[in-house]
Amino acid sequence: MPAQTKATRTLPAQWPDLLPGIALSAAVAAVGYIAAPYVAKVAPIPNIVIALVIGIALNPIAVRPSVQPGMAFCVRSVLRWAVALLGLRVAVGEIAALGLSTAVLVVIAMAATIVAGFLFAKWGGRNAGFGALVGVGTAVCGASATLACSTVVPDYPGKQPDIAFVVVAVNAIATIAMLAYPPVCILLGFDPQTTGVMLGGSIHDVAQVVGAGYAVSDTVGNTAVVVKLFRVFLLLPAVLAVGWYFTRQGLRHGEARVPVPVFGIVFLMLCAVNSVMPLFPALMQVYAPVKKVLSEASIWGLLLAIAALGLGTSIKTIIALGWRHIASALGTTVVIFVVITGGLLLMRMV
Repeated sequence: MPAQTKATRTLPAQWPDLLPGIALSAAVAAVGYIAAPYVAKVAPIPNIVIALVIGIALNPIAVRPSVQPGMAFCVRSVLRWAVALLGLRVAVGEIAALGLSTAVLVVIAMAATIVAGFLFAKWGGRNAGFGALVGVGTAVCGASATLACSTVVPDYPGKQPDIAFVVVAVNAIATIAMLAYPPVCILLGFDPQTTGVMLGGSIHDVAQVVGAGYAVSDTVGNTAVVVKLFRVFLLLPAVLAVGWYFTRQGLRHGEARVPVPVFGIVFLMLCAVNSVMPLFPALMQVYAPVKKVLSEASIWGLLLAIAALGLGTSIKTIIALGWRHIASALGTTVVIFVVITGGLLLMRMV
């Protein structure tokens, strides 16, 4: 994690350090893009999934320190701005169409997941702080949420290893979900909008939500990103609630430090621009080609980030983690999946 923070905060002075990792990620992304038409003759597998799988297969060569900063930059900065540019593909009407019921379902699922984190930690004999980390990390947005939550979790023996575990485990589980959940949606007969809500509401990290959604269709991807960003915006109340809980327990914790989701705000601003521009035909002549270029940049940015994500995923490392910790992370994953999916099924029946 320190390498990621350094790479994103001191970018101008770090370009030489970033280039090897960016180049490796770009090579994997390019192979995924080129291979997709040939793979499609056998099975309809999107280039974003192909890049992910190739990246995972090449993980042993991606553990070199020289490529780590660049890969971290792709997964963090490139991904966030690529997601922000997706706002050019979404209209405000699409966000409003999700309705209040979807927002309520997501909030309930997140709350249930955070509570489940504490319960699974207690069941496994782990510290309550670990329960908070794994619960918030699963409920909100993976690594960023875990680090933000750690600022209000009281210090306890093994806190730092627990933070590292949750970051790695949540990312790995979300990567598996990225591949497994879309077929589940098909089996359940979900329409594109419901599929997007399911993916955006139950997959942990932004990168995997993007990968899963756009691997199905643009409509599904747009909906999934909107729902996921709603979860991201709920990071602050989630962290404050955890801090309040520990205060009630008579424990001392630090001040909450929650990163402002600038990319999410830019996404909403671009959604507004995309919705208003059709009202001004004269401006559309300028807007249309700019939108096309930026949309293409977004697609390649997402592909680059997913390739880096795959390169950084070590199956061996995940297997080596303790079973009690893994059980807790899997447990919270099951909770948010069941609540979101069950809620969507109930909404379809009503």
